Order: sequence, then C-alpha cells, then structure tokens
Amino acid sequence: MINKTLVLTYIYLLIYIVLSSGVILYNKWVLSPKYFNFPLPITLTMIHMGFSGFVAFLLIRVFKVVAPVKMTFEIYATCVVPISAFFASSLWFGNTAYLHISVAFIQMLKALMPVATFIMAVICGTDKPRCDVFSNMLLVSVGVVISSYGEIHFNIVGTVYQVTGIFAEALRLVLTQVLLQKKGLTLNPINSLYYIAPCSFVFLAFPWYVLEKPTMEVSQIQFNFWIFFSNALCALALNFSIFLVIGRTGAVTIRVAGVLKDWILIALSTVIFPESTITGLNIIGYAIALCGVVMYNYIKVKDVKASQPIADSLPDRINKELKMEKKSSDKFNPDVGGGSLGVGAEINDEEAPLITSRLSHIGRTQLGNHAV
Repeated sequence: MINKTLVLTYIYLLIYIVLSSGVILYNKWVLSPKYFNFPLPITLTMIHMGFSGFVAFLLIRVFKVVAPVKMTFEIYATCVVPISAFFASSLWFGNTAYLHISVAFIQMLKALMPVATFIMAVICGTDKPRCDVFSNMLLVSVGVVISSYGEIHFNIVGTVYQVTGIFAEALRLVLTQVLLQKKGLTLNPINSLYYIAPCSFVFLAFPWYVLEKPTMEVSQIQFNFWIFFSNALCALALNFSIFLVIGRTGAVTIRVAGVLKDWILIALSTVIFPESTITGLNIIGYAIALCGVVMYNYIKVKDVKASQPIADSLPDRINKELKMEKKSSDKFNPDVGGGSLGVGAEINDEEAPLITSRLSHIGRTQLGNHAV
C-alpha cells in the first residue's frame, strides 16, 4: 500500500531540487554575456525583490490570504532593516559572481557556508570556539582551497564576490537568531516577503544608482518582459517550495536533498554551459570539503540530542524541529510557524528569505547546520 503522505513529501523534495537548480541556472543564463547578456546583477535582484514584495502585498492586503503580523517601528528599525541589508548584500554579491565564475565552482565555494556561519556566530557570541568544530572547519577550508586550485577558469574577482556573499548570508543568519528570534517574532513566508523584500529593494537602490544606472543604455541592454517575469516567478516559487519542504521533512532529509541538488547542479551546469569545465582536482577538493560539512552536521546533531531532555519541556512544534527526522505521517500545518527554522538555516539559495519563529536556544543551535 502506497503511503500518500510519503509520496507527497518526495514530490515536494523533487520540486525543491528542480526549482533551486532552475533558478541558479536561469540566473546564470540571464546574466552571462555569452547567453542572454543582461550583465546587471543588481537590477536582476531588484526585479526579484520588487516582484516578491508586490505578490506578498497582494496576498496580505488585497486577497487577505494571511494576516500581517504586529510590527512596531522599533522592531522594524532594529531587526528587519539590518537583516534586510545583509540579505540584499548576499543576493547582490552572489548574483554578481555569475558574471565571473562558473556555476559548478560557485556550488563548490558554497561549502564554506558552515565555516562562515560558525565564525560569525563566535564573533556575535551565539556560539563558543570548539576544537572539534574548528578541525571540521579547517577540513572544509582545505577542501575549498584544493578545489579552487584545480579550477581551470579561476577568477579572483568572482571568487571574492561569492565568498563575500557567503559571509553576508552567514551574518544574516546570525542576526536572525540574535534579533528577530530574541524578540519572539514569528514570520511565515508571505509575511517575510512582505517585510523583507521591499526593504532589500531599497538597500539595493543605492548601489544600483551608482554602479548600474550609468551603464543602462537601451541600445545595449535587451529587456524581455517574459524572460524576467518567468525568472522572478521561479524565484518566488522557490521560496514557497522551501517552506513546504521544511514543513514536511527533518534536518537530515533536507541536508541530503541539498547535497544531492548540488551534485546534480554541478553536473547539469557542465552540460548547459560548456565553458564550465570540472577537473579531477575540483572533485577531490569538493569531496574533502563535503566530508568536513558532514562531520560538522554530525556534531551539531549530537549536541541537539544531548540537549533533548531540556527540549522535552518545549512546545510540540519545537520538539518536532529538533528531531533528526519527522515521521512521514506528520501533517503539514501552514499556520504553525511554517517549518519555522530560518530558511537559510537548512537550505541556502539565492532568493530564499528568512522564515523565523520562537525558537529556544537549543532549537537555534540548528542554525549552523547548513546544506553544502
């Protein structure tokens, strides 16, 4: 007898993998001078933010699908604004990297995300330096260095953009923990887009005016409405697919899906973009980095399990989040925090806004556990 809930869960995972890979490859195709030739990453990111914010406004204010959360000026100014700034920065730098380096190499560099998150968490005081975690971070870094050394088309500018975007995203995650979750603010994905996307759009306006507006000549830049509409629609759909996946699965499944997605994406990128060549040294370095990430995730899972007796007194929703796997019979309720981990805590994608909930200190320790 087929378990319909389990089948639906795998369908959601498949949708996430397809949309996540599709958005990344689509962005690369749009931005690359060799293909669609729209080399304006800030403009593309602003289109995504503007479209997402507009859709969220319609869903909340016009169609009233969900109710807006109570947002005070103090919370908005001290929490939403700084988080939006780093979210916008991570998207800006990440998309700019597509102009200089291949999709495959970008995915390999993303193995640095746990390293960046751990460093930022230690700096902000939300985590403590540990020898076992440090050794794993060192292993990840060595793997990324080897992979970079084996990159045929290595470009220092693109690498700096991508690494800077990774650290901006890591700081955004830590700020989410320190600021929003400390305030006890709950945001579902629609509310997240409603508050975060417009603010990110405003932050991107200044670098756009300085860097890209002077170069935007109609005779040189082609604009196809359907290309940009479908691109923004895919980015929006990715946000909701992540929301559904987190609601249906546990941390282990999401990480496995993330690793599978990365390998598929690396392979697809070499087929779609012939200039994206993978060397044996690339694969060896990425495999070493992946081992470090897996070991790091194992340590974090052990930490959570060790704290389980304390977590037993927490609300049921948080208890479910701390489990390594949810039972396949768990029903997804979009009104209960929506998977409630920050999206970036488990899945890292170009257009994923934060989704937060009231997490305990123990629940928040999972913020450092990233897919590669």
